[in-house]
Amino acid sequence: MKEIAHRGQRVAISICDVTRAQPRQLMVQAILDELEGVVRPEDVTILIATGTHRANTYDEIRWMLGDEIASTCRVVNHVARDESSLDDLGMIGNGVPVKLNREWVGADLRITTGFVEPHFFAGFSGGPKMVAPGLAGIDTVVTLHDAARIGHPNATWGVIEGNPVHDDVRAIARAAPPDFSMDVVLNSDQQVTGVYAGEIFAMHAAACVQARLDSMQHIDRPFDLVITSNSGYPLDQNLYQAVKGMSAAVRVVKPGGLIVCAAECRDGIPDHGSYAEILSSRPNPTALLKMIEAPGYSKPDQWQVQIQAKIQMHARVLVKADRLSDSQLEAAHFEPIDDVQAVVDAAGSDASICVLPEGPQTIPFIS
Repeated sequence: MKEIAHRGQRVAISICDVTRAQPRQLMVQAILDELEGVVRPEDVTILIATGTHRANTYDEIRWMLGDEIASTCRVVNHVARDESSLDDLGMIGNGVPVKLNREWVGADLRITTGFVEPHFFAGFSGGPKMVAPGLAGIDTVVTLHDAARIGHPNATWGVIEGNPVHDDVRAIARAAPPDFSMDVVLNSDQQVTGVYAGEIFAMHAAACVQARLDSMQHIDRPFDLVITSNSGYPLDQNLYQAVKGMSAAVRVVKPGGLIVCAAECRDGIPDHGSYAEILSSRPNPTALLKMIEAPGYSKPDQWQVQIQAKIQMHARVLVKADRLSDSQLEAAHFEPIDDVQAVVDAAGSDASICVLPEGPQTIPFIS
């Protein structure tokens, strides 16, 4: 990396926000060590690629990066709704109006860091997603996640080629490309099992191959009951994120079957975007899906409700969330439960059961 760095350059490093298990301190420190003697710490800006999520708190930033990095480098939360912080790059890909974080676009040396796992509609995380939607404006994100793209059969776990979401994500990354990228693959204990670095698309393709081998498993038949989680903290911070674990489960549950999702949801619903507002605007998942798929409908977080509604039209979804009340879960059209074992017992001894302990990081599929 020293070969492409020069004294006096402004360096921007993109990292995941607190909802992801990325080992940020380890990865960023490795980059800073490589740049030492060429780039000053005060010329480095670490951009938290929040997408449309809430800003990370001071305490979270220090937990994510460690005291030394958080104190010596400038750390900035990307804010998708702050027009003053964005540069307009025009129309890119399949009609996407693209605005990106100005500090990313204007940097002399751009570096992405992330981690790769299967993603429920973008195929895989990491790589170009650390540019968009991670550092994109709200209109860009909404277009990337519109009903047509999210509803496409290739917008699903483990599919990149021909995935309309990922196709446009890659096109945007090419418009403001990183000069260097690093992704890791993690195991269920959030330990690093592989490191991939270099040109963003080649690096990401190699990481996706490994993530597919590690995290996706073929099974022969669907089940009556699928028990899933959202892989624990930090991914199960809120109900919005927990839809990912449900999305993994719906792949292998019988029509009309049961999905049980356990997620702590310490941040509640959450309060960013329009997720709760959209959920409360219609009486049931069928009506929600009809509204979202209607021509001209466009609202932040509609993609999560669209996916949730399709899951709930296929199977009953029961949720155990210690930080949410029964009324909050019912308002989101879920059935609240206190005891997962009681649901298993009620299903009977003849019920076929699948357990996904790591939820969205253990993706089953039926050929």
